[in-house]
Amino acid sequence: MIHCKDCEYFSRGPDGKVHLLCDPFSTIKEPECLAKHQLGELRTLSAAYQATVEMYRRLAPLQEKMFRHMEQELDEADEADAWKEGYEDAEDDEEEDEDQKPPGDLFTR
Repeated sequence: MIHCKDCEYFSRGPDGKVHLLCDPFSTIKEPECLAKHQLGELRTLSAAYQATVEMYRRLAPLQEKMFRHMEQELDEADEADAWKEGYEDAEDDEEEDEDQKPPGDLFTR
């Protein structure tokens, strides 16, 4: 079995992190190489997920503020339109009263 440090596709970065430059579809030399490559990919995915979760944590207070502001705006719009509801209800009542009159009463005064 070949060790990673002896492989031509191995490199160590200036920060000490291991970089496997092998292609899992063509340049894998040992079955263990594929497992190590998958482990590296899993670490990358985990780091990306952690960064996403941290960003959501930072955005949560802003999102709550936006929701409260939107609710306030919608409530104010509903209050501003409240006069229409009373006006429309009065019109509906008048129409219902006219619908209930017998047809003979429409022409007599």
